[in-house]
Amino acid sequence: MVYGIVPARGGSKGVPGKNIKLLGGYPLIAYSIAASKMAGSISRTIVSTDSAEIADIAKKYGAEVPFLRPAILAGDRSPDIDFILHAINWFQQNEKKVPEYFVHLRPTTPLRDPAIIDRAIKEMKSSGDATSLRSGHPAPESPFKWFLRDAHGYFKGILPEYSNDFINLPRQSFPIVYIPDGYVDVLKTPFIIGSNTLHGDKMIGFISPFCVEVDSAEEFAFLELEIQKGCNAVYMYLKANFPKEI
Repeated sequence: MVYGIVPARGGSKGVPGKNIKLLGGYPLIAYSIAASKMAGSISRTIVSTDSAEIADIAKKYGAEVPFLRPAILAGDRSPDIDFILHAINWFQQNEKKVPEYFVHLRPTTPLRDPAIIDRAIKEMKSSGDATSLRSGHPAPESPFKWFLRDAHGYFKGILPEYSNDFINLPRQSFPIVYIPDGYVDVLKTPFIIGSNTLHGDKMIGFISPFCVEVDSAEEFAFLELEIQKGCNAVYMYLKANFPKEI
């Protein structure tokens, strides 16, 4: 069994009410719910939230909200493992079964291709040794070329063995670095239960398309322009199946 899980706490300091703020006329969380429901490999879409308002909105767009997450597990510094373990414990106690995989879909990454989610799940299932899968896209510039500034005001390489002249080499001289993003994480429930950790040391590096993480008003504005192009499958699904909120 594979369940999609969308975490959406009520509080947000950067953008108040971020998870239900309208984007293209739909609450932000609706995009991740829709992406989960469109992915053929996912059998149930669960929202984990501490907010009754978010729960009601999530249900409107087809998600299940079988529980409310305790507020103590929904702070701005609460690690992801808190809500995952809470969900696992709830399913163990109330349904006497848990899915083999949870597909973690952060609401702050709204524009996805469900086919890519399915491809990530397939890759995870086909790797017997993997402890998890996490997506990332190539960094546009290498952080190995960045500097630290010492107490005397001099720039130094991030790694001691990287001299200033070495750092000045072309970017092709350095390894490709990937930026973790919220496109898709695939988490293996038996591993989490056995280790009390999410990812482990055999985490598949799944290369995703570049995606914008929504953490500011400026990023919302940018995505509004992207949505107006009308080429995102999730937005088109929402538009075809639900009336806009505005």
